[in-house]
Amino acid sequence: MSRGFREKLHEVIYEADTPEGKLFDVVLLIIILISVIAVMLESVAGIKAVYGYELDIIEWVITAFFTIEYIARIISVKKPAAYIFSFYGVIDLLALLPKYIGILFPGLGFLLSIRALRLLRVFRILKLVHFIGASNQLVTAIKKSRAKIAVFMFSVVILCVIMGTFMYMIEGPEAGFDNIPISIYWTIVTLTTVGFGDITPITPFGQFISSLIMIMGYGIIAVPTGLVTAQFMEENKVHKNTQVCPVCNADAHKDGAKYCYNCGAKL
Repeated sequence: MSRGFREKLHEVIYEADTPEGKLFDVVLLIIILISVIAVMLESVAGIKAVYGYELDIIEWVITAFFTIEYIARIISVKKPAAYIFSFYGVIDLLALLPKYIGILFPGLGFLLSIRALRLLRVFRILKLVHFIGASNQLVTAIKKSRAKIAVFMFSVVILCVIMGTFMYMIEGPEAGFDNIPISIYWTIVTLTTVGFGDITPITPFGQFISSLIMIMGYGIIAVPTGLVTAQFMEENKVHKNTQVCPVCNADAHKDGAKYCYNCGAKL
C-alpha cells in the first residue's frame, strides 16, 4: 500500500480540518446514532416481532461499515498497536464483536447493547465545531485537578462518617438508624440532596442536624465543579487543533505545531 494513500486515509479518518474529514465524521456520527437506535428498538419485544428481520439487516450493514472503518484506522497509522490498544481502539473493537459472537452463540444477543459504547466516539467527532478542544481540555482539567478532588472527596467521606455516627447516637433504632453504616448511608443520601425518604429523623435535634447537612450539600456539590472549572479555564488559554499524530495517535496539538508533543514525529 502506497505511503500517499495511507497519509490521505489518515487525514480523512483522523482529522476534522478538511472537507473530507468533516464529511467522514458526519457520516460516522449518523451511523453510530442509527446503530444505537436500532439496538434500542430491538430490545422492544413488539417492535422486534414485527421488524426483527429489517433490524437484523441494518445491524449487519452497520457492522460491516464499522469493520471496514476499524481496519482502515489500523492501516492508516504507522504503529497499529498505538490505535488497537488505545481507549477508542478498544471501544471500536467491542462495538464489532457482539454481532460476530452472536453467530457462534445466538443466546448472547444481549451483547448487542455494547454497541452503545460507540456513542463515546461522539467526543472525538465534536471536532466538527469550533470548540473541538473542549472535550480534551475537560479531560485534562479533570486529570490535573484529581489531587484536589481526591482530598475534597476524602474530607466529604470523613464528614459523612462523623455525621452518620452523630445521627446514630441521636436518633437510634427507633427512627430507623439501626447501626452506624445505615446512618452513614442516610447522611450521604441527605448530603447529596437525593432524599429517598426511607429513613427520617424524628427528634427535633436530629431534624436540625439533617437541615444543616442538606444546606452543606448544596455547597459541597459546587466545590469539585469549581475546581475543574478553574483548571479548565487555565487549559483553555492555549488553543489546540484537531491534528492527530500518524505515529503514536496523540491528539490535541497546539495550533502551528509541526511535530508531535508525545513522540516528536512530524505532523
